[in-house]
Amino acid sequence: MEITVSNILCFYLIAVNVLAFSVYGMDKRKAKANQWRVPESQLLLLAVIGGSVGALLGMRTFHHKTRKPKFYIGVPVILGLQICLVFFLNGYLN
Repeated sequence: MEITVSNILCFYLIAVNVLAFSVYGMDKRKAKANQWRVPESQLLLLAVIGGSVGALLGMRTFHHKTRKPKFYIGVPVILGLQICLVFFLNGYLN
């Protein structure tokens, strides 16, 4: 298999989304057990660096952070901006 920028980007996006989904699940488990928690800034950072789909799926699957506006509004907005960026770059680079 040839290593291309597209392949690297695809692998990165899969990895960061799996990570985001997992971290949201882990944080929910720790919240229920009253243990150390992942800071909200780190949860949002995972969405910003490309894990917005995993974060959104984690929120829905684990019912985690669904009452906090910065999450139930912020994560979909981040995803929307990322989609717009992809369309912009696709049109700009082609």
